[in-house]
Amino acid sequence: MFRKFLTAAAIVLATPLAAEPIKFAVTDVEGLEALQQEFAAFEAVLEDKTGLDIELFPVSSRTSAVEALNQGKVDLVLTGPAEYVVIKELSSAQIVVAWQRPNYYAQIVTMSEGDIKSVSDLKGKIVTFGSVGSTSQHLGPAQVLSDFGLAYASDYQPQIISRNVAIEALIRGDVQAVGMNEGHLRRIREAFPDQSFTVIARGRDLPNDILVARKDMDANDLGKIANAFVNDSAELMAAVIKGEDNKKYEGGFFLTKVNDADYDYVREMYKTIGVDTSAFVGE
Repeated sequence: MFRKFLTAAAIVLATPLAAEPIKFAVTDVEGLEALQQEFAAFEAVLEDKTGLDIELFPVSSRTSAVEALNQGKVDLVLTGPAEYVVIKELSSAQIVVAWQRPNYYAQIVTMSEGDIKSVSDLKGKIVTFGSVGSTSQHLGPAQVLSDFGLAYASDYQPQIISRNVAIEALIRGDVQAVGMNEGHLRRIREAFPDQSFTVIARGRDLPNDILVARKDMDANDLGKIANAFVNDSAELMAAVIKGEDNKKYEGGFFLTKVNDADYDYVREMYKTIGVDTSAFVGE
């Protein structure tokens, strides 16, 4: 019996422990089903190129993503620029690679035949913003107005209203301008073909979405993943844009020369609306 026990113990000791999977989360995709629809193809290619076991890990909010990073429950998080600066502050996450979104900038939209012809005409008027804390629907447009000399909540009245409702209010004349990105305006023009809209101010290209790793992630695993984005970028991007919502990355690139300072423009946006980066806006 003792000999059998020793033999069994030797087999257990000789058998290598299975490596823990690398868990990958996305802050703006809720639920495992949606995450799989958008990123299953990417997961498969990343596994093939790195030899690592990649597992999609759903998070319910930006805050839960931070908690998962700090507790070691998730290894990689794909997030937007506005979320990144808070995640960086709260978790000391490492930058892996930026995910470029072509034509990603904020703008201020008015009615072509309305009274608003320039940014200065918005003084004392109502300007609406979309999803609270969004880079391209809230923080970015507010920064555009600031860059043109209008102070948030002082020179004009900011209101957070869903984009579709805001556009209907703009058409009626109840509000005077709406902040949004280029893709939003394109879809609005398709949805309202009988209405003419004008952009009175555009911002610079926004900092890119970014993939971060938890601060204590295994360096060897992280190196394999980082190398895959360099050596196999075309195949990885082709897999990413198979997801319907991921079409926003089509035509973009994975950018590996990224510094935290590249996101200081986003930090200025937080200052513009009067909040700091110690917490997510709206959570």
